[in-house]
Amino acid sequence: MSGQDVGALAEARDRLRAAHVRPKAERPPSSARGLHHTALISSDVERTIRFYQDLLEFPLTELIENRDYPGSSHFFFDIGNGNLLAFFDFPGLDVGPYAEVLGGLHHVAISVAPDRWAALKAKLADAGVPHEVHSEVSVYFQDPDGARIELIADELGEMYGNVVR
Repeated sequence: MSGQDVGALAEARDRLRAAHVRPKAERPPSSARGLHHTALISSDVERTIRFYQDLLEFPLTELIENRDYPGSSHFFFDIGNGNLLAFFDFPGLDVGPYAEVLGGLHHVAISVAPDRWAALKAKLADAGVPHEVHSEVSVYFQDPDGARIELIADELGEMYGNVVR
């Protein structure tokens, strides 16, 4: 991408920010109470539990039948602050490999305290999970089914030291 293209994109971003981002004091309250859960797909329930509960230290809170697909499981992990990361498995249904598409999920970013971030990054390395560190506060990796996960040591509502809420 040329410098001219990058400059035009930056100008477009600045225009959008000026047109749509309101100062916090001028924003109406959100109609939402928060993210109830994000649901991903698991090809192996037990492997997913071992990865998220044992490796990443997100406690499993429930394992129930998926009401929309008999025989399928719906299970939940506590990711703090009243938020859940959920999974479905679809036994007998070939869902194929993950493919990034417009409207698809790029990654899930989960905030962890800086000391836990360092410990979890070390656990990923010890477990042989390929990962990449960015800006010394984000570690990116894939779960056993290829879902992209980011553990970020920034506070909720902050991104690399900038308030984004």
